[in-house]
Amino acid sequence: MEPITHLMTGACLARAGFNRKAAYAAVAMTVASELPDIDTLWGVAGPVAAFQHHRGWTHTLLGMPFEAAAVVGICWGWNYWRTRRKGAAPMINSEASESQFEKAAPVRWGLLFGFVLVALLSHLLLDWTNNYGVRPFFPFNSRWYEGSIVFIFEPVLFGMLLVALVAPALFGLIGSEVGARRSRFRGRGWAIAALLGTVSLWGWRWMEKDKALQLVAAEDFRSTGATAIDSVPVPVVRVGVSPNPITPYKWHVIVETPLDYRLAVADTLSGTVTTTPGDVFYKPPTTIATLVAKRSWLGEVYLDWARFPLVTEQPKSDNPDDPDEAGLTTVTFRDLRFMYDVPFMAGRTKAPLSGAVTINEDRKVVRMEMDGRVEH
Repeated sequence: MEPITHLMTGACLARAGFNRKAAYAAVAMTVASELPDIDTLWGVAGPVAAFQHHRGWTHTLLGMPFEAAAVVGICWGWNYWRTRRKGAAPMINSEASESQFEKAAPVRWGLLFGFVLVALLSHLLLDWTNNYGVRPFFPFNSRWYEGSIVFIFEPVLFGMLLVALVAPALFGLIGSEVGARRSRFRGRGWAIAALLGTVSLWGWRWMEKDKALQLVAAEDFRSTGATAIDSVPVPVVRVGVSPNPITPYKWHVIVETPLDYRLAVADTLSGTVTTTPGDVFYKPPTTIATLVAKRSWLGEVYLDWARFPLVTEQPKSDNPDDPDEAGLTTVTFRDLRFMYDVPFMAGRTKAPLSGAVTINEDRKVVRMEMDGRVEH
């Protein structure tokens, strides 16, 4: 998911009741809910390194305790500095002091550590709902798992979380105008409602995804012969579906047959599967160039992650005006899961998360790119 949804989820989790049990729970859980995306710092090492480590060890069950320890450690340091600055002993329990801070919630480091783990788990769960996937059991199990029920930006989910966080403040302003007593822990009901709404949305989308798969299973896929007579039924090797960010009723479908990949749109509301001739991609043969590209750093990383990889060779013509490009061959890597159009992504014409490896006449890799960024 995108960062704001992660942060709002952590804040709602804290408001759901965790902030009543331990001091710093609100800030710690909010930060922890987005902390695994710190792996984006690998971007400074180049686009291929960033792609390789995206949703890496920071998104694993093995890495979570270390991340939780880091967050709690920072909170401990802040608490130590704060109490030393005020000349007060660190707070141990809710009876130790009558300060306003301690009345809000006692300092309980063990509980806070557990709460931070919950926030970190929420990050993995949200990322699992996308079609990109996570590897929670890495390095013991390198398999990618993806729920593929929610787009990376889900407007309904975003709206529910935002309302849950903003509404209590607005009602608090109204209450202060009429002299109502201000509650120390505001918004618990709103936060719980948003979290329950999130789970309900996931359940709804999961059912619609299952309907989409059933529609595809009932579809009669035939060979792409020159005429209807030439067309014969072909077996389906596997099927994948990806969510639409606007409606839960439309799904991007990838159908793999022994000879090709076919893109389609499943509409669970009308019960139809729509395909077009231009959305058939024949499986390209393996050439020396594609073999070299697959064995490159980018190729190995990409094929380890991609579920429906399409690896194609694009020879460059000799251009006397650009001798540096003469004799070069480019091999492109695309994942068909992302080759569909949505309001803010033109996946059909420029598929996101695409890579390219350029090879010279000596079959040596001379350039690697991810989403147009060159690896130096």
